[in-house]
Amino acid sequence: MKSKILFIIFTGFCLRVAAQVTDIIPAGTPIANTTVARTDVWSCFSNPATLIQPETWQAAMQFENKYLIPELSTKLVQAAYTNDIVNIGIGFSHFGYSKYNEMLAGIALSRNFGDKFSIGVQGNLYASYFSDEAGYQYAFIPQVGMTAHLATNFTLGFHAFNPFQQNLRTDHVEKRLPSLFSLGTDLRFAEDFCWTTQIDKEVSSSFRFATGFEWDMVEQFTLKIGGYGSEYFVGCLGIGLHFGGFCFDLNSELHPVLGVNLLGNLSYKLK
Repeated sequence: MKSKILFIIFTGFCLRVAAQVTDIIPAGTPIANTTVARTDVWSCFSNPATLIQPETWQAAMQFENKYLIPELSTKLVQAAYTNDIVNIGIGFSHFGYSKYNEMLAGIALSRNFGDKFSIGVQGNLYASYFSDEAGYQYAFIPQVGMTAHLATNFTLGFHAFNPFQQNLRTDHVEKRLPSLFSLGTDLRFAEDFCWTTQIDKEVSSSFRFATGFEWDMVEQFTLKIGGYGSEYFVGCLGIGLHFGGFCFDLNSELHPVLGVNLLGNLSYKLK
């Protein structure tokens, strides 16, 4: 198993595919991770400005399995309360396994200004486990975002994760943390059909381009299709099941070199 992990990491560096949405930042439920302009759903660590849903309590659990290797999985829990004054969200994610892991805990605040635009800020505490001797090392990572509703059916979103390029420094090593900037759109052709696009740029990597379509075929079922690319094109397919306040999302990706990536998310909203 360790040899497989080393192979994945080595291949990722050689092919420069580990670039844009790093393991630190959990993926969101919108297809192809086109989250930055989706104000109908909030994905913790994606864009705090999208936490503007109608007054509700919401919570979610998520599990992402990269390339079907348990040691490369990401677990996420999040909860939020939205209202007319200020929206508050919290989240916690864990990547890795006992010998090496990374954790990210965040608190988000956002405000919707007259349904014209929204602004959000989030503070995150990042922790990385290096070894039994060094234990965990910590760093503070801010993120900011905004959305603008340019028309009744069109939203523009912007997000910056670690905009000041904060790194994790210890007495013996410095770990570079991703500094990611995202710009995206959400176009609603109809109430049950949307088209999303997103451009991501991590400062030391090439651009990532993503797009996706989501269609609510019936009230209880959503079909998702999309893809993203940087060095390679990665096709994405997903579904959403909705029953009362519960929603289950299952997204899949097929990388032409590294293989299959699966994401499952179970959420609940109490209005």
